[in-house]
Amino acid sequence: MLDKLKQMAQLKKLQDEVKAQRFTAEKDGVRVVINGTFSVEEITLNAQLDIEQQARLVKELINDAHRSAQQAMAAKFQGMM
Repeated sequence: MLDKLKQMAQLKKLQDEVKAQRFTAEKDGVRVVINGTFSVEEITLNAQLDIEQQARLVKELINDAHRSAQQAMAAKFQGMM
């Protein structure tokens, strides 16, 4: 029982660490920042690009940042096991 409580405490600590992490993807002056729970925290656009270019880049960058977050979390959880 005590081991289960220790594991729960470790998981809670790890969850808090992941939540506090930020993942940034940037290209052509467009930037997206997400946190460890995959919520978008910030989007910076480039006014010199047309709306279609900006939309395409935002989509790409969100996917890139999401992938980075997944890889970082998988590494953290793998180290825990």
